[in-house]
This record gives sequence, structure tokens and C-alpha cells, in this order.
Amino acid sequence: MKKSSDCTEILVGKAASMDGSTIVARNEDGYGPINPIKFVVHPAVDQQGASFTSITTGVNVPLPDHAYRYTGTPQADQSDGQYEEAGINELNVGMSATETTATNARVLGYDPLVDDGINEEAMITLVLPYIKSAKEGAQRLGALIEKYGTGESNSISFNDHNDIWYLETAGGHHWAAMRLPEDTYAIAPNQTLMQEVDLNDTDNFLVATDLVDFVEKHHLNPVPGTFNFREIFGTHGEDDAYYNTPRTWYGQKLFNPEITDQQPTDQDMPFTRKPAKKLAIEDVQFFLSSHYNGTPYDPFGTFASGNADDQKKYRSIAMDRNQCSSILQIRNDVPADHAAIQWVAMGFFAYAPYMPFFTNINDTPEDYKNTTTEVSVDNVYWLNKTLSVLIEPHFHEFVATVNAFRDSCQSYARGRVAATDDNITGDATTYLTQSNLETAGEISKRTHQLFNDLVKQGLLLSKTVWEKGQNL
Repeated sequence: MKKSSDCTEILVGKAASMDGSTIVARNEDGYGPINPIKFVVHPAVDQQGASFTSITTGVNVPLPDHAYRYTGTPQADQSDGQYEEAGINELNVGMSATETTATNARVLGYDPLVDDGINEEAMITLVLPYIKSAKEGAQRLGALIEKYGTGESNSISFNDHNDIWYLETAGGHHWAAMRLPEDTYAIAPNQTLMQEVDLNDTDNFLVATDLVDFVEKHHLNPVPGTFNFREIFGTHGEDDAYYNTPRTWYGQKLFNPEITDQQPTDQDMPFTRKPAKKLAIEDVQFFLSSHYNGTPYDPFGTFASGNADDQKKYRSIAMDRNQCSSILQIRNDVPADHAAIQWVAMGFFAYAPYMPFFTNINDTPEDYKNTTTEVSVDNVYWLNKTLSVLIEPHFHEFVATVNAFRDSCQSYARGRVAATDDNITGDATTYLTQSNLETAGEISKRTHQLFNDLVKQGLLLSKTVWEKGQNL
């Protein structure tokens, strides 16, 4: 069975984003530096009498008669399951699954994790093709967890053009979900984060059918008169303080710089905040590609004083285990047939550009879907992974070139999105599929050119360089 993956997620409500989009974005960091990923689209299908059986747990789940078309970022080697991770369906509903969390030992004593339930491997496949809204996504997944159980602690996010719903599991069969206030953002770094849950406000909160009775029966609430999900079900260990909370600290440092009294190891930082200014896709990309830039904790030691111990103190956001980053953007300033974009980056995100895929499509580019299990720069995943091997040993020599490359690709991507919005004609699905192919082709071309340039530049940095006639 695949080990749980550790990821970083950021959510941005429509009133907190610059263009009124809802944004659900997450880095899939995998369980090791190598876990090849591809980007695909599944067609809509009628499937009367179909069921799904998990390779990972063996759970068998009957499926609805019709599945909507949806995108996904599954692993290339599916011998232990698909792990589709993130996508948007044809009704412009997005889903990102999952962010690994933890349930405390006290709760697990009464509701242990199960071996034959619904885990990360199956969640996108079982939910995204069958939902019409973000709230429906939370409801369907929650019902499945109650019925079949889960073997992992996770958080899962959904968005449509109006709302973002965020769900956290607790133990083997319990869960709660909240609607993100639309003027806020939230950062999820591998821990249980939901705070006060208003059990009477079903417009903004959903919970497992027996959650309240379960908590009361087993005396799980440390603060009677409240229902703080984090306090009841979460953890507050040293691993949270050094592995998880620093990522929240850095994100809130970026987006609320006026807050100066928080420390990286604080365990009482709020889950949601109103940003000091509205956030753009580029802000989300910077956060997901960051490594404590400009602080003593940057493992690359860039632009700030910090000793070797500081630079290794906290788990970075951009790291060797980065596999695929998806930003699920549902826009409100264009017609619905081209409102949904899945921005995809593969490899090590400090170096990799994001490609904006319109999701009303019937195919994906060959070099995004042909990912192999062995190294080949003919696909985007391995091209970017190979670039990280070239860049990291010479980070300071290459960083200006890499940053210029990423900025250039983002400007190009922005222009292509605008041009596609302005010029869409005929059948939208056909047009957007072709537009994606052209945009991806150019970004791949630029990435291959960067590879070419850095190999040549790197050859000049060898420690064995010897000038003819030197020291004769």
C-alpha cells in the first residue's frame, strides 16, 4: 500500500481573490522524491450497475448510473491504485484530495482507522464524477466515510463558482466540513485545522450524523459549551510545531504582513484570515513554490542570514518530494463553458512553471499524459524532475535564469488565457482542447530550452576545469 503523502494546500474565497474566482490549490508531495504523475481527462459515461473496487483496500462501492467528465492527475504506475488527487468536472466543480492530517490517540481509541475503507487512492474517483456542487461533494464523501470507513486521516477540499467546502476526517468513520467564508483564505499543512463548528448552521457546516453523540458518549470535548473540531480531534505535538505550523506561519506572513507576533511553531494560529490585499493566481503559485524565501529558514540560504541549523529547522513547502501541483480556479467573470482552469505544475515547484488547462476538454497533451516510470525528458514530469537535479547543486548560479523563465512562462500563460477567452468560437470543448495543446506546446518548448541552456551552463561550472598551460 502507498504510504500517506504529505502536502500543502491553500484555499481562497471568491471575495478574497483579485478576479472573483474561487481557488482550491494543493501541492501533492508524494511519499518519496520519485512518484511519476500524469494529467488526464476522463469522458462522461453511462454505467448502469457499475461498481468500484479499490486496489488498495478492497472496498467495493456501487456507483451512480452516470459519471460526469472530469480531469485528474493520477500516478503513472497504478499498480497500487490511481490516486487521481485533483480535478474539475464538467459542471465546474473542483476537488482536491487529499491533505494528510492526524487524529489524536484518544479519539482513535473509540473510532480506529479501518483497513478496508475509502482512502486517498479512491476519493476523487468515487466523488468528483458524481457531484453538482462543492457542498454536494462534502455530503457525498462524508456519507461514504460514515458507511465504509477510512484508513487515513485527511482533509479534502471542493469548489464551485460560488463556494469552497473543506472537509476533515476524524477517526475511522467521523468527519466535519465547513464552508470557507468567501472573503478569507486558509492554509492547510498536514494537520487538523477546523476550529469552532456551529452545529445549528447547516448552511456553513456539515457533520457526521452521529458526531455529537460520539463526542458526548466518550467525553471527548475538553471545552464544554463549544465544539472546537481541532481541540476535540486534532493533535498538538512537536511534529506539528516543526513540520506543519511553520507553513501556515509563512503563508500568513506573506498575505497578512501586518501580523508580527506569530512564531513558526505557534499552534493557535487561526485557520482562516482575511488577506491584507486580494490574492491573485501568482500569489498562490508563489506560496506553493516557496521555501521560506527571505527568512533565516530558507534551505537555500537566499537573501537572509541563517545558519545551517536554521535552514534545516522547518519542513519546506517546495521540497524534493514535490510531484504535481494543481490550482483549481473557477472563474465568475466569463461564461461557464470556459470558466474552469486547472493550473498544473510538475516536478519541483521552485523551478517548474504552471500550465493553465481549461478543463472543458476531451484530451490532454501527449507529454502530460505519457508519463513513464523510468526517466524520459519526453514527458513533462521527468523533464522537470531532471531540471531539479541540474539546478539544486548550483542554485545560486541558476536561480536568476530559472526565475526569469518561470515569470516568462506565467506571462505567456496569462496572455493565452485572455486570448482564449476573447476568441473562443464554435464548439467550446473542441476549441479549448486545441488551445490547451498550443499553450502547453509552447511552455514545454521553453522548458526544453531551459534544460538545454542549463546543461551547457553547468558544464562550465566543473571543478575540474583546467586551462591549457596552467601551472606548467
